[in-house]
Amino acid sequence: MRGRSAFAAAVVIVTIAVAALTAVPAVAGPRSCTKRTNDTIAKLLECVTLAGVREHQAALQEIADDNGGNRFAGLPGHDASVEYVVDRLEAAGYDPTVQPFDYLAFTPLGPSELEQAAPNQITYTEGVDFGLIDQSDPGDVTAAVTSVDLQLGLGNTSTSGCEAADFAGFPAGNIALLQRGSCTFELKAENAAAAGAVGIVIFNQGNLDDPSRLGIPAVTLTANNTSGIPVLGTTYALGAELALTAGLEMRVFANSLREIKTTYNVLAELAGTSDTVVMVGGHLDSVSAGPGINDNGSGSAAILDIAEAMRKVEPVNTVRFAWWSAEESGLVGSDFYVNSLTADELDDIALYLNFDMIGSPNYVRFVYDGDGTVGPAGPPGSEAIEDLFVDFYDDRGLESEPTAFDGRSDYGPFIAEGVDIPAGGLFTGAEGIKTDAQVAVYGGVAGEQYDPCYHEACDTFANNNNAVLDLNSDAIAFATLTYAMDTSSVTGP
Repeated sequence: MRGRSAFAAAVVIVTIAVAALTAVPAVAGPRSCTKRTNDTIAKLLECVTLAGVREHQAALQEIADDNGGNRFAGLPGHDASVEYVVDRLEAAGYDPTVQPFDYLAFTPLGPSELEQAAPNQITYTEGVDFGLIDQSDPGDVTAAVTSVDLQLGLGNTSTSGCEAADFAGFPAGNIALLQRGSCTFELKAENAAAAGAVGIVIFNQGNLDDPSRLGIPAVTLTANNTSGIPVLGTTYALGAELALTAGLEMRVFANSLREIKTTYNVLAELAGTSDTVVMVGGHLDSVSAGPGINDNGSGSAAILDIAEAMRKVEPVNTVRFAWWSAEESGLVGSDFYVNSLTADELDDIALYLNFDMIGSPNYVRFVYDGDGTVGPAGPPGSEAIEDLFVDFYDDRGLESEPTAFDGRSDYGPFIAEGVDIPAGGLFTGAEGIKTDAQVAVYGGVAGEQYDPCYHEACDTFANNNNAVLDLNSDAIAFATLTYAMDTSSVTGP
């Protein structure tokens, strides 16, 4: 870790935009909240307000607007988001730590393209005929196409591109037409590049009457891919058609970012009188497609508002607030942080609370399933965290339901085998589809996504349900202050 002075020297920030964003009161909420010690639930909930959370979301929206429409880790929009959080924490009296790390950033930058240049002029449709393969290097090439060891038809046992010998006689400078099967996509791509291919079209295997083997391959080259060339994937039907096309020339345009970037976690502590640490975190980055104001400007804004409201609290246990980076690239920031801790430092962490998407427009009140009702249980103590949130809703006459610890958010590194820190949190839904039964409980629209703008450009300031955002901000504040004073329900006496 290193302090903010090193961060400021390492990151270019649009200072005029950030100055405008930070020219707001240091602490949101009633005027008295800036002066008093909010060390009871009643006082804290009075000062953690929807207006305060929305103020932070509005700032994140403006940052995205000023920086290409997103806050993707390693790009200027995320750097400016980090600067905003740091400025607000310092204004509230914290001494935040900015933790830099490098990671392999991969993201689509816009539409990719696949065209037949000869013998016919055909433009194919992304998402229907083809797609960008995850972890493809960027590139735009037009060249003749050479098929490599293909097997067509049901029941085929394709090993296309799995061995260097498959490329014997391959004309350097051509595009390789490969087929799914047997070995990893990474190995196929690296063998093709070693043979002189300048691009790859890889189609599905088609060996089974199974959609996963017929449509656009939903696969990855992995972060270990060293091919250095653009790779697009197509349906089996299109690949088989191309394989039978004489004199084929194609254009392959992979519109992606894939390079090492430096990005930053932000951590801030409210020191307690014991060695016990309670962690409260959520990710600050967005996908490249949009500003990410629900995912996860909602959780990160609520945590910031709570940190500001708790600025004068003197807790028993140290409260460590965290804003993670590169969650959208595979929980990279939280994983880096957990791996940076010593065994003793990990032992000090009594529990981790995670808040990722807490204001979805078509929401459900999901609570992470600590006791394993709908999936694997969390580490021992996680069931008590689940109970605390369920009771919070119950006390207000509100229903909730469990959601599985499926590894999709930043609790993952904390509950991993060998770390085993009790964890919990709230979630209001992403691309899942709302059921009729859920509509009967929560309202909303059946058959639609919980967040119709999940990972889209429309995840803006307007893409939040204010009622559930307000409620969940209170729930987070309730849990944070409860555990700041006593973790015995989770860790035992």
